[in-house]
Amino acid sequence: MADYILVLDEGTTSTRAILFASDGVLVASAQAPLTQHYPQNGWVEHDPREIWDKTLACALEVMPKAGGAASIAAIGITNQRETVVAWDRQTGEPLTNAIVWQDRRTEPFCMALRDAGHEAGVQERTGLLLDPYFSGTKMRWMLDNVPDVRAAADAGTLAFGTVESWLVFKLTGGAAHITDASNASRTLLMGLEDAQFDDGLCDLIGVPLAALPGVVDMAGPLAMTAPELLGRSIPITGLAGDQQAATIGQACLAPGQTKATYGTGAFVLTCQGSTIPRSTNRLLGTVLTQLDGQRTYAIEGSVFVAGSLVQWLRDSLGIVQVAEETEALARSIPDSGGVVIVPALSGLGAPHWQADARGVIAGLSFASGKAELARAALEAMAHQTHDLCAAFTADGAPWQTLRIDGGMAANDWMAQDLADMLGVPVERPGFVETTALGAAMLAACGAGMYPDLDAAAQAMRGRLARFEPQMEAGVRDARLAAWRKALSAA
Repeated sequence: MADYILVLDEGTTSTRAILFASDGVLVASAQAPLTQHYPQNGWVEHDPREIWDKTLACALEVMPKAGGAASIAAIGITNQRETVVAWDRQTGEPLTNAIVWQDRRTEPFCMALRDAGHEAGVQERTGLLLDPYFSGTKMRWMLDNVPDVRAAADAGTLAFGTVESWLVFKLTGGAAHITDASNASRTLLMGLEDAQFDDGLCDLIGVPLAALPGVVDMAGPLAMTAPELLGRSIPITGLAGDQQAATIGQACLAPGQTKATYGTGAFVLTCQGSTIPRSTNRLLGTVLTQLDGQRTYAIEGSVFVAGSLVQWLRDSLGIVQVAEETEALARSIPDSGGVVIVPALSGLGAPHWQADARGVIAGLSFASGKAELARAALEAMAHQTHDLCAAFTADGAPWQTLRIDGGMAANDWMAQDLADMLGVPVERPGFVETTALGAAMLAACGAGMYPDLDAAAQAMRGRLARFEPQMEAGVRDARLAAWRKALSAA
C-alpha cells in the first residue's frame, strides 16, 4: 500500500527530501547544500538548475527507503518564500539566476513607489509593505535588467514563479505552472481577497499577468509528476510557503495561536482565522491556508537575520566551529558583558522595515571575547522577537504562548531566554522541523489520509517541551534599554 509522504523542503541554504509515515514519523531524509551567490553588496542569488538537480537527487536518495515509488502516496512541497525564478515555458530552462528573498537590489524601485504614495493602497490590498523582500519587484527587476527575460516576455514564453512553482513545473515535465495561495500572497501581485493575481497590482509593479502561474489550493489533487522522473506518476497534494507550513506543523490553526520559526531568518505568525489582518504597526497580513477555496489568514512579523547571524559568526569571524557551540559559550558566562548585537546584516525587517540599516556590535571592551559575542548573538533573537511581540500586541494580537521551531529552536538556552524576555511560556515540539511536518500534513489531507488539518495535527505531532519565564523584571528592562540604544545606531 502507498502510505508514505515525500516532502520536498527547499530552503535558503539547503534542499531536503524527507520521507514521513502517515502518522508523522520521520522515516528517512537526504539533504544537499545550496550555493549562495553574492554578485554585489546586498544581492543574493541561487542557481535554479542547482535547486532542481539537488531536489531531485535528494528525492531519489530517500525513496528506496520507503520501498520505492509504489509506496509513495503523495508529495508535499514547502519552500523559501519570495525567491523568484524566471524560465522559458518552451525550453523549461531558467533564464537567469533566482533572486533570493534576502536580496535588497530593488530598494530604489520600492522607494519610488512609496514616494509616489502607493504604499497605503498596496498594504490595504495585499497586507504587505513596499519592500525588496517581496517577489513582485524582483520580477520587475529581471524584466528591466535581463535581456533574455524581456525577450521571453515579448515572445509570450516567459514563466515567473516562486520556488515551489519552479519545482512543480519541473516535476510535471512542464505540464503545470501553478502556485499555492500562501506563496502567491507574498508577491505584492495578489490581493488578500482575490482568487488570482490582480491586473491592477501587476500594472503597478510592471509584471505581465500572462507570465504568472495559476493560484491553487494548498491541499488536494494539485498536479501529477512525470512518470519517468520518480519511477511512476505520483500526485502532488500539498504546497505551502515555509512559514505557513511551519504554522500548520505547529497546529496554530485557531485564532490567537502563535508560532516563531528560527531558521535563516525569524518569522512569527499568529492565526487570525477568517479575518483579514489590517496592521497599523507595520506587520504583514498573509494567507495562512486555502483549502477548498476557503482561506484563513495570519498576521506576520519577519526578521531577516536569525540563524544566519550564527552562520556569520562561524564562517566569517571563526567565533565557533559549529553552531551548536553557541549554547555552551552562552552558558559559560553570567551575561554578555554589555555586548549587544543588532543583526541588521541585510537591513531591518518588522516592525522597523529599514532596508538600508546595517549591523551593529555595541559595548565592546578588552574583556569581550568569543563567549560574549556568541551570547549577544543569541540574545539578539529574543530582542528582535520582543520588538515583534510589542507590535503584535499593539495590533490586537497578543501572545499567550509562543510555539517555536526551526534549527535554532533546538538550543535550550535560547528557548529559555525567549521565555524570559517575552514573559510568556515558550513551547517546543520534540520534532523541531515543523516546516516539513506541515507540508506532510497538507499532503496527507490532500491525499485523503485525514479529513482536515486538525485531525492530521492530532495524529502527526509529537511531545512538547515547555519553558516558563524566570527572569527578574529589572534584568529584562536593562537588557531592553541596551538593545534600544544599539538599535538606534543601526
